[in-house]
Order: sequence, then C-alpha cells, then structure tokens
Amino acid sequence: MATDSDNVPGQLPRQLPRALATLGRHPSALLLGAQLVVVLAYPALSGSTAGRAFAGVFQLLVLGAAVAAVRRTPALTWISLLLGVPAVVLTVAEAVRPQVDGIVLASAVVHAPFHFYVSYALIAYLFHDEKVTADELFATGAAFTVVAWGFAYLYAAAQVLWPASFVSYNSPAGAVPLDWFELLFLSFTTMTSVGLSDVYPVVAHTRSLVMVEQVAGVFYVALVVARLVGLSSRRG
Repeated sequence: MATDSDNVPGQLPRQLPRALATLGRHPSALLLGAQLVVVLAYPALSGSTAGRAFAGVFQLLVLGAAVAAVRRTPALTWISLLLGVPAVVLTVAEAVRPQVDGIVLASAVVHAPFHFYVSYALIAYLFHDEKVTADELFATGAAFTVVAWGFAYLYAAAQVLWPASFVSYNSPAGAVPLDWFELLFLSFTTMTSVGLSDVYPVVAHTRSLVMVEQVAGVFYVALVVARLVGLSSRRG
C-alpha cells in the first residue's frame, strides 16, 4: 500500500545517486546497454549530419563505458585511454565528414584495436577468478558485442583500402561504399554464425577477415560461454 512518503518530491533526487552508484558497480552493463542503444538508434539517425552527430555522442558514451569497464579488469587502463582519446576525436570527425576516406580509415585504424583491447580486458575479467558475478554476466555480452564492433571497423578500413570489397542486395558491387551500419550487421551475423546477412565479401582480403571473425565467434562460445556455464553449474 502506498504511503505519503512514497510521493515525497525530494525522493526522486535522493534515488538518483543510488541508481548512478548501481551503474558504477556494473560498468559492463552500461557498456552493453550503450552499444544496444546505438544499434537501435542508428538507422533513424544516420540520414542527416545532425543525426550522425547524435549517434556519435552515443558512441562516445560507448567509449567512456568501455574505459570504465576496463578499469575493473586486470588490463592496463592507460592503454585503453591511449587508444580511446583519439577514437573520441575521430568519432566526431567521422560523424561530420563520413565521406572522407582518410577520416574513415584513420577512425577504423584507431577504433579496431581499441575495441579488441577492450574485449581482451573483459575476457580477462571473466577469467580472473572462479566466481560468476552479475557484472561478469553483463561483461559476457559486452565482450561479444565489442568484438563484433571491432571487426566492423576492420571491414570499414578494408573497404577504403580495397574498394568494392563488399556487395549488398541494396548496393551492387562498385556502386557506393557500404554504410558502416551494414558492415556492423555483417559483423554481427558473422560473429553469431547465423548466416542471415545480405552483405557479403567479394575480395579475397575481406573474405579472409570474415573467416577470422567466424573462427573468433566459435571460439568465444566454446571458451567463454562454456566456462561461465560450467562455473555456474559447479556453484549450484
């Protein structure tokens, strides 16, 4: 039954610090949530410069959440900052000038190792003890999506280095470079091995990258997910 104290005007401001403290204890959840927000919002925002800039702000949130997540791991925070700071600058530049190949390539060259390092840090976090915490469960999903983002940036770099590397049903080979969101879609479908993507590589170099991601997806399930399931079962 509700009481008068439940409707005190100052109660919500008092609850806000507790909510922020909860997010602070679960940076991996913040990272996973920020990535999913970008995935859901990007199709509606990519049609204009303002929309791309707004999506870039969300990507900055992803970068900040990734650095916060790394701080909870045995990895080196300074490495994530060394890669993350230029990634922030290039995220804004790419949102404003997405057609400039030099900016796209530079952004991909910085973002790809940054995301792969964050994924390494999260996986090290999962393997550092024999306990399965709530944040580690979020880190399992976050690490998976971070790897998928890293490969999407590799595909973006490959598309600049080897034009017409990918074909989409909506964009025949050689017509225009594929949008980053299409490359992200290819990365997620490759990582999960569902094979539902209508985007596929047609150049040998990019096919090699896709094959590497397929192997990474299989090993992720075999090593990381299986270990967490085993630990949870043993604890039960």
